[in-house]
Amino acid sequence: MTTIYDFTAQDLMGNTVDFTQFRGKVLLIVNTASECGFTPQFAGLQALHERYHTEGLVVIGFPCNQFGKQEPNDGSAIGEFCQRNYGVEFLMMQKIDVNGEHAHPIYTWLKEQQGGLLTDGIKWNFTKFLIARDGKVIDRYTPMTKPESLTADIKTALA
Repeated sequence: MTTIYDFTAQDLMGNTVDFTQFRGKVLLIVNTASECGFTPQFAGLQALHERYHTEGLVVIGFPCNQFGKQEPNDGSAIGEFCQRNYGVEFLMMQKIDVNGEHAHPIYTWLKEQQGGLLTDGIKWNFTKFLIARDGKVIDRYTPMTKPESLTADIKTALA
């Protein structure tokens, strides 16, 4: 059976990140955008990272430009924006597609594991997936779900 540990992706610097390094961790994977109405959620994601990283939470952002062209920047500009405006220290990946024929394999798998309402496709920026320590998807959250409201689910997953 496939788990999140079967995948790799590129970080903002172009380095390959092998997800096997996260074995035994709880992951929060989010498709992000710098020019979205939900962009302030970076602050909440950073707060979760700061609070739970030492307990085993890994927050991973995947920038995406598929929704309203709200992530027009390249990797270095995305990293600079996130750091300057929200103090982001959690892992940010290279910009990807989350839907369509060029969707990153991680997102194809995530959508297969935890479908959405009406359609399995990602509907907008800041859709969130919580992954258990065994590499399986626990839940999917809408863009309107604020990061701080995930605290109880994260604590349960970490326990």
